[in-house]
Amino acid sequence: MSEISASMVKELREKTGAGMMDCKKALTESSGDLDKAVDLLRKSGIAKAAKKADRATTEGKIASHINETTASMIEVLCETDFVAKNDQFSNYCDELCLQVSKNYSTTGDLSETVKNDQQNAIIDLVTKVGENIQLRRALRWESNANCASYIHMGGKIGVIVEVKNGSNKEYLNDLCMHIAAFNPLYLSPEEVPEPVIEKEKEIAAAQPELIGKPTEILEKILMGKVNKWYKENCLLKQVWVKDDKKRVEQVDPNATILRFVRWQIGEEI
Repeated sequence: MSEISASMVKELREKTGAGMMDCKKALTESSGDLDKAVDLLRKSGIAKAAKKADRATTEGKIASHINETTASMIEVLCETDFVAKNDQFSNYCDELCLQVSKNYSTTGDLSETVKNDQQNAIIDLVTKVGENIQLRRALRWESNANCASYIHMGGKIGVIVEVKNGSNKEYLNDLCMHIAAFNPLYLSPEEVPEPVIEKEKEIAAAQPELIGKPTEILEKILMGKVNKWYKENCLLKQVWVKDDKKRVEQVDPNATILRFVRWQIGEEI
């Protein structure tokens, strides 16, 4: 068998768009025959998937899974809403989310791990549906508290939340819907990084009506604006979706919201 050189791998990559390791493997199997290597990549679907890999993926589906001890959520992107509603694509997303919950022991962001594990499955799905498919995010929590999830607009928005002493299902479901609707950035003011607060102050201080104000007065005005920002962007301080006379933190005094995640298809990470 002839030696597989770097230039041969490069040429095959340029022809097919496939990854370096896939090209090297195909050249090895074809004993260095470039045309046969191209055929091998095409038959496996790798070449087809690689050619679609640069096409924009602005649609897709978010799926979630909750059981007694874990909560998981995944986001898979595709090119069109037509494929996003396709049964093969949708079933793949649901099954993958179940796998993330059951087959992994790590907790937290599993995006890169699951991407690597799903390479062949994604190639197979690209071949079946004919569009670029990208696994964007995967998350898994382990929890001794109560978790709930909510999927909105057929998978365009996904929410999972973890609450201690919050066993009321109606409250948990309403909390998820609130997060989906109001899109809080942080759980509480204490979680907001100092640079974010300083940036908000800087933006507020630049308003024409505040220029030239005495320092003490200006600081009070800026803190008032920051507190208003907290009420818009911190979950616990937001007005409750079902009662505008209550803040989220007042809805169930016995419940402690530990964490939440809200994803939306195609948003900036």
